[in-house]
Amino acid sequence: MRRLADESRVEDLIRQLADVVAQDIRQGKGPWALIGIRSRGDLLASRIAETLPADALIGVGAIDITLYRDDLSEIGPQPIVRTTEVDFPIDGVNIVLIDDVMMTGRSIRAALQSLMDFGRPARVWLAVLADRGGRELPICPDYVGIDLKDELEPGEKVKVTLRPDHDEDGIWAALSPLPPGKG
Repeated sequence: MRRLADESRVEDLIRQLADVVAQDIRQGKGPWALIGIRSRGDLLASRIAETLPADALIGVGAIDITLYRDDLSEIGPQPIVRTTEVDFPIDGVNIVLIDDVMMTGRSIRAALQSLMDFGRPARVWLAVLADRGGRELPICPDYVGIDLKDELEPGEKVKVTLRPDHDEDGIWAALSPLPPGKG
């Protein structure tokens, strides 16, 4: 595995994402919330929320997209479904949907479908820590921490490590064959 970003660089990327989200919050109307996609998008949402003013958001939540995936049958006979925590109304709320790595757009599609089960947001923005390219769906992030499209070899997989205690954060790349629709 080769390291694309160490702990310090990841912290800078999170701060940069938080800064651009904060600018839009200051300029936008209505309430705002952050919702992260499990299992690292939720950690990223919490980290971004830590840097925002306390009154900037009505909530920070997490959604599990397991049952909304279009490859559910390929995950295994009993996929692990984690909790979804959206304990605030989203009708009319500006939502920043957050994920760690974006590739095909399929996880984001699943997250949007899941999100709509909770209500009708005013608008949904998309923030990703790393954009690795390889879209299969016409979904583009509004906020990107690091663009890796030109830094990866064909078949390289990206892995983000985010820890609640900020220890050993990093963005890694490794050569390995990717099954269709994965990454």
